[in-house]
Amino acid sequence: MNPQEWIAHDPDPVTAAELAACDADELAARFARPLRFGTAGLRGPVRGGPDAMNLAVVLRATWAVAQVRQAGTVVVGRDARHGSAEFAVAAAEVLAAAGFSVVLLPGPVPTPVLAFAVRHLGAAAGIQITASHNPPADNGYKVYFDGGIQIVSPTDHDIETAMAAAPFADQIPRQPVEPADTDLIDRYIERAAAVRRSMGSVRVALTPLHGVGGAVAVETLRRAGFGEVHTVGAQFAPDPDFPTVAFPNPEEPGATDALLTLAADVHADVAIALDPDADRCAVGIRNPDSSWRMLSGDETGWLLGDYILSHTESPETSVVASTVVSSRMLAAIAAQYGARHVETLTGFKWLARADADLPGKTLVYAYEEAIGHCVDPDAVRDKDGISAAVLVCDLVASLKQQGRSVPDMLDDLARRHGVHMIAAVSWPVADRHEAASLMTRLREDPPTRLAGFAATMTTSTNLLVFTGGDTDTSVRVALRPSGTEPKVKCYIEIRCGDRDRATALRDEVVSEIQRGPNWRSPASPRPGTM
Repeated sequence: MNPQEWIAHDPDPVTAAELAACDADELAARFARPLRFGTAGLRGPVRGGPDAMNLAVVLRATWAVAQVRQAGTVVVGRDARHGSAEFAVAAAEVLAAAGFSVVLLPGPVPTPVLAFAVRHLGAAAGIQITASHNPPADNGYKVYFDGGIQIVSPTDHDIETAMAAAPFADQIPRQPVEPADTDLIDRYIERAAAVRRSMGSVRVALTPLHGVGGAVAVETLRRAGFGEVHTVGAQFAPDPDFPTVAFPNPEEPGATDALLTLAADVHADVAIALDPDADRCAVGIRNPDSSWRMLSGDETGWLLGDYILSHTESPETSVVASTVVSSRMLAAIAAQYGARHVETLTGFKWLARADADLPGKTLVYAYEEAIGHCVDPDAVRDKDGISAAVLVCDLVASLKQQGRSVPDMLDDLARRHGVHMIAAVSWPVADRHEAASLMTRLREDPPTRLAGFAATMTTSTNLLVFTGGDTDTSVRVALRPSGTEPKVKCYIEIRCGDRDRATALRDEVVSEIQRGPNWRSPASPRPGTM
């Protein structure tokens, strides 16, 4: 479809006018590369053209989903970002006109609620309009099929192929749909609250970072028995502009400053930051010197993995999973309990399938280093920040009853499995083509040493892994292009028996990556330690 045809058939007069005002170069750029499914669906800026999120793209994407899925019930949800309400209604209307039974969730909802609803209802599909933790100007489109699991290849490619053959957007049939009168949100809350195991109490500091998880999280924690929840008032109500943070991602420096200040002020036992669609959970803890810090996603993964397996009646039939760029610690924890550890590609669309080819074994926990945790796979086969928050509070309450703390538990894990020191570095790129070029250069001219150790490179699609070490120490660096943001991510892990040596080796590897001739100079690292 050429730009003139697109503009003539754009059902949104605002984006049609925007495109009509573009010069030839800008118009060519917007039509050069249409949105494609990445790690977590379609994501892009809210503006006109096939390379962005807008009404025309949503209509065509939903028409394509209907062609691929063909029949059944579809649940549609959305966050509170710019355009989300209009996009969700449009998606529901296309599906209704195509003969699907549509459950349009009322108002903005956390993404885990949508994933739960698809699984709970046995629905054929689910669509969530969300860009998760992306910048305010972005929005996105996530697709779930059977079991409330995100789609993978070849389904995503089938939908993209159907999108390319879709009718003009203003010619796609639509049928009015009313928001559903449903108890699905309440059912989700009851299920998420039930992941609690202990009987202790904790004082919680919480922020939803202007996203949609605040009210649901507070109510879920209350029903789980954690009634003393203090929230960051300025960040509690959904706001698509995310006015108090530079970037609405709990992993980013400064994003949780207000939360940690609140935690210190109210003498909290634990601090919880949800990302804007509440599918991820970052955890803040009090250090032995009474200062506060945020745990890395890996550290939280170690804690939850150990806690879940320690309460599992049949660890020999249990599966825990993490991704190729996550820490190696979970594998060691699983081995201690006699459970099976599975390593997957990046993204919960893969983690959710970790037990698919393991007859007689059941996934009980999965995590990725980017603060995504699945603690109740029977109910939600996706990352879920709210149920993870409940289990984190439960873990802290259990430790408190024993007179112990999270730092104590981390020290215990280090004694059992060695010190694992981690860091993350992001390299901004213009687009996926620049990212691919950078990965190609590193494949062709790789670094030969890591912190003095000879480096070995292994490669796969969109992933480079460099390893080195000896019998007492291992050094690992993994690189991949981000599937949701314009950057290449670099993940560093050091494992050895001595904390000071691990810290020194980590800092040496970070320095090599920043200044070495075989690496592109990145932005500042985001270290995390155990």
